[in-house]
Amino acid sequence: MSEQEAQNLPLPKVLIVDDSRMVRASLIRNLRGRFLVREETDGEAGWEALVIDPDIRIVITDIGMPRLDGYGLLERIRGSRLTRVHDLPVVVISGEEDDESRERAHRLGANDFITKGIGATELVARLESLARLAETSRDLEESRAALAAQSPVDPATGLANESYLNWHAEQEMALARRHQVDISAMVIEIDHYEQLVEWHGRHVAQLVTRKLSKILGSKVRQEDTIAQLAPDQFAVLSPSTDVIGCIAFALRMQKAMDKLVMTYRDERIRISVTAGVASSSVDGMHTVSHLIGIAVQRALEGRAAGGNRVVADKGEVGQDFVDRFFKQVVSIDHALFQLKAGGADEVAVRLPEVVATLMPLFELIESNLRCGMPLDELRKHVPEPATEGDDQEYTRTSI
Repeated sequence: MSEQEAQNLPLPKVLIVDDSRMVRASLIRNLRGRFLVREETDGEAGWEALVIDPDIRIVITDIGMPRLDGYGLLERIRGSRLTRVHDLPVVVISGEEDDESRERAHRLGANDFITKGIGATELVARLESLARLAETSRDLEESRAALAAQSPVDPATGLANESYLNWHAEQEMALARRHQVDISAMVIEIDHYEQLVEWHGRHVAQLVTRKLSKILGSKVRQEDTIAQLAPDQFAVLSPSTDVIGCIAFALRMQKAMDKLVMTYRDERIRISVTAGVASSSVDGMHTVSHLIGIAVQRALEGRAAGGNRVVADKGEVGQDFVDRFFKQVVSIDHALFQLKAGGADEVAVRLPEVVATLMPLFELIESNLRCGMPLDELRKHVPEPATEGDDQEYTRTSI
């Protein structure tokens, strides 16, 4: 870039949030000619400015302010689902050096921490460095987005990107309509994600998200599609799956995360998830966006009720719901479907009923083919009468 081109570039805009008019005036004086400046008097006004002004490139915020303090503003920025807001460099300014305040600010995602007596030269140098870093990050993100648009896989997560999910989902929906089979969608959200970020930092929260994505990837069938919709939210599209199969899968995911204990700096971190389930068999064969939207809403209902639950069309469901349905009629088709869906455990606990259902067929096969089927041994496993399955115990594992 030539010097002339550099001179023609617009100045980056800095948002200064401080309830002291003198501090704002001092900062503006130091930044004049190097940055455009917007000023607000408290965190709430600063947040409103960020939402409506896409030209803001850096935020400088005081800590102690009315309505919403600097920590609250920082937490909102890092928790925003707007990428342009979430990724903004934030500089926290304080009246004095305070290790506790500095540590809390960095834990919440602050990029820098300065005192109000900082010199003009040092202030400008720090802000220009952050502005260059932010510009580079935006360029990389745009390149990554362009790459992701050309590939069905998000290079950052290894999962399907949202564009591919939408395209592939419509193909699967068309097949489901043509063959009159079910298609289901599940949305899984990490409970208390904002609190996780506040207590342990965004880096740890991202590690948790990565772990959940790996567990999801290891549990789904080859024909299922997973995409990450937000830092704490995943969608799973399951063709040829009814609502019971989708609920069973959601419950397995809930148990897998319930067993997981992560350790960070000698502190045990427990994770739980909430899942919303939607299926064409109960919610209609409209569009996949419609199904995913319903699943998102049910996940939100589950989180509002305290989290760590699975919510379907009739509200919260548990393993007893799946067990009752399976006991009503031991369907061999459903048992085979469960096996294909990765639910061998659910089928295993019902094998006596499956054997009882298939026994007349086994007897017919043996009487006609004489292939030596162990009918007497199989009859020993037929329940008299069918009994309730024992509750399963799950071992919690630390990693």
